[in-house]
Amino acid sequence: MSDLATKPPTILVIDDDAEVRYSLGRVLSSKKYQVVEAASGELGVAAVKKGPLPDLIFLDIRMSGMSGIEALQHIRSVNPKQLVVLMTAFGTAQTAIEAMKYGAFDYIMKPFDPAKVLTISENALKAHADMRAVVNYKPTINSDDYKEGIVGSSPVMQDVFKIIGQVTASDVTVMITGESGTGKELVARSIWKHSHRAAKPFIAVNCAAIPDNLIESELFGHEKGSFTGATGQRLGKFELCDGGTIFLDEIGDMALATQTKILRVLQQGEIQRVGGTETIKVDVRILAATNKDLEEMVKAKTFREDLYYRLNVVRIRMPALRERVDDVPQILDFGLQNLLKQKKTRVSKVSPEALAVLTRYRWPGNVRELENVVYRSAVIAQGDTILLKDLPIEVREAAGVVSAPPFVADTAQPFENARVASAESAALANAQVVADTIASGEPVLSVERALDFLHTELSLQTEPILERIEREMIVRVLAATEGNLLKASEKLGITRATLRKRVDELGLKF
Repeated sequence: MSDLATKPPTILVIDDDAEVRYSLGRVLSSKKYQVVEAASGELGVAAVKKGPLPDLIFLDIRMSGMSGIEALQHIRSVNPKQLVVLMTAFGTAQTAIEAMKYGAFDYIMKPFDPAKVLTISENALKAHADMRAVVNYKPTINSDDYKEGIVGSSPVMQDVFKIIGQVTASDVTVMITGESGTGKELVARSIWKHSHRAAKPFIAVNCAAIPDNLIESELFGHEKGSFTGATGQRLGKFELCDGGTIFLDEIGDMALATQTKILRVLQQGEIQRVGGTETIKVDVRILAATNKDLEEMVKAKTFREDLYYRLNVVRIRMPALRERVDDVPQILDFGLQNLLKQKKTRVSKVSPEALAVLTRYRWPGNVRELENVVYRSAVIAQGDTILLKDLPIEVREAAGVVSAPPFVADTAQPFENARVASAESAALANAQVVADTIASGEPVLSVERALDFLHTELSLQTEPILERIEREMIVRVLAATEGNLLKASEKLGITRATLRKRVDELGLKF
């Protein structure tokens, strides 16, 4: 932004209508922007090719000769980072879609609203400055060093890496716990790759995805005619994995009858196909994972105690992403580098503002959610940099970023804008109260102020406020108690049954 202070930004206006160029130039000049004009698409493209490159371009879509869309494509081929705002008098869905498809920063309707023109210009020039601010950005990791996909250097992840190294030399069974999306299967694959069984198969089985009446056939195989539809003999995963490693994901969802047969494999190293009488010896290492509280399930007699102790010889707990936010930049880099290698994006950088939001966000979906957000944002980004505006709105709002209200046509009701402005004022007022309290040396948090703050923060969201607060409180208490329903229910002051019911109703995973 220091360059902007010494040299006014240059804005190129490309339009074959002299009156439009004049009126737009007057609006932009009122903010001391340096305005350059081109009377056709051909002249505009020639100006860009000749240089110096403008900071921003306003480009009309319908012109005689070269159209605005054609000119935009030529301009982007010269400078893929060039920010362009398209202008049109025909606000059709096709216009909007084509404008964004070919990389326009935004588009505006004719006749212009001067305030709208200046707002878009300020936003575009801010984006331009953000992209220049990270031009010397260097990836914090080499993706080749993380071929297994487990990324992180935080203390909790270093502990995970140490345990992985310790268990690879033996055939000990390992229980991997943690929330959904934390990377439990990656840990299992890493154990296998570094073990003496690496040359043999690795088979992952999602126990929750296979119906109870089919899982035994899937794991142990079946004989011809053993049940309706069994038209031939089939080998199960354990036979196919002989000598290798089998990963039983979501083992807490496995039926008791199947648990008994898994126990037999662990104790005696043998299986029987469904409908068969032959005992088959197998040499398979078992790794298991769950996001459920197996201790509670053992107490409720929905999980076999003897199997639990057989599986839980060594436990590796994968931390939630919110417990290792220092790893977010590395995971971000890893995701972008992979997308670049797969040619799915041209984005390689993240603006400081966007990175700050990503590290503040709570990540209820953990690493899987972060990977999804990186991909979505990279697709939306118009240059080689993910900017704050490219992040999903739910991530920005949850991280406490109040975005400017979107532009609405004159025919729209002003109530929504008034409500946004009111909420912003309330948020500022609350922030000032907290600041004044800190200055006075009084305790900052009180129930009243916490509720005021929550009401202000959540009033703009569609989810009911009480449900949102309840959801967050349950998630945090479960995280603090490592998913122990009994301890969590005591802290919340409700029964375990009530907590279980609310967890199911809210669709929470832990």
